[in-house]
Amino acid sequence: MITSLDQLDLDKTYTYADYLKWQIDEYVELIRGKIVRMSPAPNTSHQTISLNIAGEFYSYLKSKSCNAFIAPFDVRLKRTENDEETITVVQPDICIICDPSKLDEKGCHGAPELIIEILSPSTRKKDIKDKFELYQEAGVLEYWIVSAIEQIIDVFILKDGKYVLLQKYVSDELVPVSIFPGFSIDLKDIFK
Repeated sequence: MITSLDQLDLDKTYTYADYLKWQIDEYVELIRGKIVRMSPAPNTSHQTISLNIAGEFYSYLKSKSCNAFIAPFDVRLKRTENDEETITVVQPDICIICDPSKLDEKGCHGAPELIIEILSPSTRKKDIKDKFELYQEAGVLEYWIVSAIEQIIDVFILKDGKYVLLQKYVSDELVPVSIFPGFSIDLKDIFK
């Protein structure tokens, strides 16, 4: 039984089947089969922003068929015939899922419609580059990268299989949610 990351070869490629067997205390993600440690517990600012954004989506989605989920919540990307062969398992800060067939007791199997990552010093590169590429390849329709320090949200939408920067939104602007026409989030309520 694997109870510590020290028991694993970090250079090896693992699958979701391997991931399910681990009984380790720290959170990890699988990025293309490689183990990536999650950062330590998010700081107060990160948590506040995450809860504020999730709260806005929760209120909006109450009477809708979509659901908002917050980390830790496993999202298995690159849907295969055999779920256990999946090699990418991420835990986005927030994700919105509208297709109930993608949900099971283990989390989400397939691309959410929207993913939001809140930058931390230790996750900045991973969120801006690695996860950007993963989410684009997987077909996540909308990806938000939130900078708590700068109070900026970069909103990307998927067009012809590639992310296009819709806009950089700053602390006092309204952010329209492309997957929900007519719904927007006031950043004054997020970065307070």
